[in-house]
Amino acid sequence: MERSVLVTGGTGGLGGAVLETLQDQGWRVVAPVRPGKTGRLPGGIVEVEADLDDAADVQAAVDVAAAETGAPLRAVINVAGGYAGGGLVHETPIEDFEAILRANLRPTYLVTAAALPRLVAAGGGSVVCVASRAAVAPFSGAAGYATAKAAVLAFANAVAVEYKKSGVRCNTVLPSVIDTPANRASQPDADFARWVTPAEIAQVIAFLAGDASAPTSGASIPVYGRA
Repeated sequence: MERSVLVTGGTGGLGGAVLETLQDQGWRVVAPVRPGKTGRLPGGIVEVEADLDDAADVQAAVDVAAAETGAPLRAVINVAGGYAGGGLVHETPIEDFEAILRANLRPTYLVTAAALPRLVAAGGGSVVCVASRAAVAPFSGAAGYATAKAAVLAFANAVAVEYKKSGVRCNTVLPSVIDTPANRASQPDADFARWVTPAEIAQVIAFLAGDASAPTSGASIPVYGRA
């Protein structure tokens, strides 16, 4: 293995597909997991117990990802986040609005900020953030979620501008509804064939992480399937 990648959200449907795809492509894959939740990832993945809400834990996970001199940290994939719907804006408590914003933006910020010096030191690399179609096309009852994912998108674009001269790229994928068991359970009458699968998104993310996408930075890639 000649390169390492740090992937957050690896225990989720999309995160799991990303782990598998990158591992199949020969990356040394490091994945932070919640304390006490180790042992749930595929064999060969380097697990690190870390609370992604805690800056010290995040730094420790990044240190593990960058620890192999023969496989420098060259990519970071920010999958961790969450969805929460609700009522209209005037029906949504500010605490709920702030909670969904924090759940999506804080891990992305902490992980990226901790990893950037390592990526620069390695001669460059790639950061990929997962936003949502809701960031550019909000739907009713999810103002907090749409705002959070729009913030992730804006943050990624800022990283792309700030680190361009250092050889670090940053791009964002915008999924529609992802075909996961949880989403099927919550929308049993939907046409699942129109949804994008985790494996399909993972292929796009892997492309953005690798050298084949070297000319691309600051892009917002729609991965909508037929939804």
